[in-house]
Amino acid sequence: MSEEKKSAPPESGKEFDRRAFFAKLGLGSLSIAAAGTAAFAYQFLSPNILFEPSPIVNAGKPENYAIDSVTLDVNSGIYLVHAQEGFFALSAVCTHLGCLTAWKPELGIIACPCHGSKFKRDGEKIEGPAPKPLPWLQTWVSDEGDLMVDRSINIRPMQFVRV
Repeated sequence: MSEEKKSAPPESGKEFDRRAFFAKLGLGSLSIAAAGTAAFAYQFLSPNILFEPSPIVNAGKPENYAIDSVTLDVNSGIYLVHAQEGFFALSAVCTHLGCLTAWKPELGIIACPCHGSKFKRDGEKIEGPAPKPLPWLQTWVSDEGDLMVDRSINIRPMQFVRV
C-alpha cells in the first residue's frame, strides 16, 4: 500500500510545471519588449514642436526713454538706445559666445562679463575676443505709437527711428 501512494499521479494544478513557467516567462518578456517598442514608436511619430516666444518685442512708448539713454530689456535680450538722431535697438547677446552683456553707464560702454569684450554704445567693438560688433535690430513705431523691435532681423548700422 505504501508503494501505491508513491506511484499515484500528482494532482494536475499543484505541481510545478517547468515548461509552463518558461512559456509564461517568455511571453511576459515579449510583452514588455512590445510595450517598450510601442512607447518609442509613439514618441518618434508624435510632432516635435518647440514653442518659442515671438521675436517681435513691444518696447513701450517713446516718451518713456530719456534722450541719450541706453535701456537693457533682460527678458528679450535687447538694448533700446535713444540717441539725439532717434531710436535704435541692439542685440544684448555678445557675438563671442552668446553671453548677456551689461551697460556700464559710468564708462559709457557695453561690456561682456564673461570674457571681457567691450562695445561702444552703437555696438561697435572696442576690444576683446568678440569677432563682430553687436548687431542692430529692426525697429519701428507701431500704429498705436509703441516702439517695436524685431529680434530676428538685423539691419545695417546707423538706421535710426525718428519719433
